[in-house]
Amino acid sequence: MADGAAPARALELFGFKFFEREDEPDELVIDPIRYAVTLQAPGAGDDLTEDLNNASTLVSGAEEPVSGSLGLLSRARNDRRRLVAALFENARYEGLVDIFIEGRNVADLPPDASFNTAGGPVPVVIRVQPGRTFTLGAVRVNSGGVPVDPSQYGLVPGGSAASVDVLQAESNVFRDLRDDGRPFVAVTQRDVIADVPPARLDYSLGLSPGPRVPFGTTYVQGTRAVDPGFVAYMAGVERGAVFSPELLDRSRERLQKLGVFSSVTVKEAAAQAPDGTLPVQVEVAERKFGFYGVGATYSNTEGAGTSGYVGYRNLFGRAESIRLDAAVSRIGATALSGEARERSGIDFSGSLVFTKPGVLGPDSVYVGSLEVKREQPLAYDRESYAATSGVQYEIDENQSLEVRLRGEYEEITDYLGTEPYILASLPATYTFDNRDNELNPTEGFRFQALLEPTYEFENQRAFVKARLDASTYLSPLESDRFVLAGRLAYGNVFGANLQDVPNDRRFYAGGGGSVRGYEFQSIGPYYPDTVPPGSGYVERFTDTPTGGLTLFEGSLEARIGITETIQIVPFIDGGSVSDDLTPDFSNLKFGAGLGARYLTGFGPIRVDVGIPLDPGPRDASFQFYAGIGQAF
Repeated sequence: MADGAAPARALELFGFKFFEREDEPDELVIDPIRYAVTLQAPGAGDDLTEDLNNASTLVSGAEEPVSGSLGLLSRARNDRRRLVAALFENARYEGLVDIFIEGRNVADLPPDASFNTAGGPVPVVIRVQPGRTFTLGAVRVNSGGVPVDPSQYGLVPGGSAASVDVLQAESNVFRDLRDDGRPFVAVTQRDVIADVPPARLDYSLGLSPGPRVPFGTTYVQGTRAVDPGFVAYMAGVERGAVFSPELLDRSRERLQKLGVFSSVTVKEAAAQAPDGTLPVQVEVAERKFGFYGVGATYSNTEGAGTSGYVGYRNLFGRAESIRLDAAVSRIGATALSGEARERSGIDFSGSLVFTKPGVLGPDSVYVGSLEVKREQPLAYDRESYAATSGVQYEIDENQSLEVRLRGEYEEITDYLGTEPYILASLPATYTFDNRDNELNPTEGFRFQALLEPTYEFENQRAFVKARLDASTYLSPLESDRFVLAGRLAYGNVFGANLQDVPNDRRFYAGGGGSVRGYEFQSIGPYYPDTVPPGSGYVERFTDTPTGGLTLFEGSLEARIGITETIQIVPFIDGGSVSDDLTPDFSNLKFGAGLGARYLTGFGPIRVDVGIPLDPGPRDASFQFYAGIGQAF
């Protein structure tokens, strides 16, 4: 610890401070002076008074000493400029600000003025005469012959003359001209005249829009192991396309998604090339290509688990990646109590995934995988071996499409015994997502549609699984301290009877991502609760779900901010699974509960406790869920 530094003895965890930090001693400030400040603004109103207090460093720093008389005088003179700016931001252009120290106006004090500190804090008084609120008067915008309607930007006689509104409107005009393909737009003239008697602000703006310019060659800097030609290709800026800031932003986002760069900059050149085109400059910094990770879990009902992954991001120089994942769970679970049904042995999963960007254009990614899995959910035991091959395509910033060919061999055991399946399917998923944040959305809409035609070779059956999911978010408060979130899901399996559809392709409801409060998969039709002697049925699957051909789910929750980082979330979920082709709303089951969220920079930490309002034979009295991100 450096000499003279105050010892830090504060521990802050999840927003709660368990110990306090000692105040910085005045001795660390040379010639410390303390002062007492009063802000007087008669007729300002509550909003303007709050803005003035927020703008004043004399007010915000009143608890901290300043360095000598010169420090206090410097802070006061700087404060006057800040307070005048706050008046302008509120369209008060005839307002006056005077600051007095020991009754003397700082405007009249010499730089070497000194103040009496023997009698306690130095008195400081801020007097603000806010004046009238101005509105816009004459408005003139000259944009070099390019049509610009000032009224579309709020620049109209009688409109808001607040400096922040006028400057924002000017910025929007400037932005729209650049979006029109004009990279060299410039402000050539700006006149702002406050006409005091009528309380009007006359505003005149001159712009040089410049010509529309086409993009030219893309240049890449900073690559070492990654092919620079591939980087230019993935940037996706076509030569001859009209200049577009949005296109440059999408190029940067696309290159960042490759996962091989720690930083990416995509910008237009400072000047046109001799042929009249505008070069594009891409600057990147490569990251380490190898990566790995490990994790562990423990549950009093599911036992211990461990997982890990290892991968490489740039196999052949064009951002190809390969990743191996492995996980083992339910270690020691057979010695524990509280399971929803009898299970044996461990669960495991493993996958090897290869991705190659740019196979069908810059917005596409090829994905191939090999997968193996053993799982024991409530409804069945399953061992599976699968291979997939397909393409993900980003249609635009809100829409994507994924199509894969999947081949799979699996053995599934349920109440009726063990059945092998050989499956070929072609799942296609369309997604629309304009949420403002993936992990903690406050507004927007997400819609996903799945269509999965499948052929089962063992029984020579074909069927189609379809599912629709939609969620929406509403934040009526500007602060986002209250968010309403809703979700609906509907699914059907067509073309086969229930027993001809493998268990893992059927629909189930219940659990943390479905109807909270219920055991995973516990909602829907059940097998009998007994096994007839000599029947060949599997006893451990008595009173377990059969799954269904139809699914309906809905959720509604309110995310209420208690502090900036803590939310409480009351919720209600409902769901129904039917073995018919139409939903069975007579068996709709509801779960309700309360959750808590701790908002972090990487997403909310979620804890939910749900209670089943109509529990089944395999449901506990409540369920506890934890994770990262909102429930939906």
